[in-house]
Amino acid sequence: MLDQLPIRPFFEFETRIARLPAPPRIDGKMSAWSSKYRLPTLVELENATPTVTAYAGWSVDGFGVGFDIKRGRQALQCDAQSWWKFDGVRVCIDTRDARENRRATRFCHFFYMLPRGAGRDGRGPVVGLHRMSRAREHPPGIDTSLIQVGVNVGQGHYTLEAFFPAACLHGWNPAEHRHIGFFYKVRNLSLSDEHFSATDDFGWNVDPSGWATATLAE
Repeated sequence: MLDQLPIRPFFEFETRIARLPAPPRIDGKMSAWSSKYRLPTLVELENATPTVTAYAGWSVDGFGVGFDIKRGRQALQCDAQSWWKFDGVRVCIDTRDARENRRATRFCHFFYMLPRGAGRDGRGPVVGLHRMSRAREHPPGIDTSLIQVGVNVGQGHYTLEAFFPAACLHGWNPAEHRHIGFFYKVRNLSLSDEHFSATDDFGWNVDPSGWATATLAE
């Protein structure tokens, strides 16, 4: 039984995130994401086979992410009204990396993105901001229409990339705060979910202390 327990939630992780020369082109084609932006696949610490290749980069203008996600043969399942149940990506950013906080502050942001569900035909991507449970404070009002999301669905995988502008990240100030909290989860109904650090059983969605630390490097 013990060898089946995840080990990542019992460690504090820190990763380096490289600076973007300019805000990336967000179209789902992943052209901005070279190997220097690739994030470590921490699931391999538990001898799991990764299903996600993740990238991240920053600039004074905001924070960008890219994901290449393997999937099975079944079609993507997305529902903007019940987004937490279906295929998609969650990205959490704490612009202060306050590890000692067991409850979210106004600097903690929980974004969710779905590869499908928007537009008249339902084939456009969805992006939203989730209000974290038990938070001490929530971020001030954020216009999520400013967030760029691009998706490309292929055979056996799909790619999703996004850029969160500084206007959507309360407290974003890389010059003064070079360490941020960062986390992602990929919900994958056709294969298996993948988490960057803490798993669902350890409450990453209410407790930001389980997120990794990201150093904003040059």
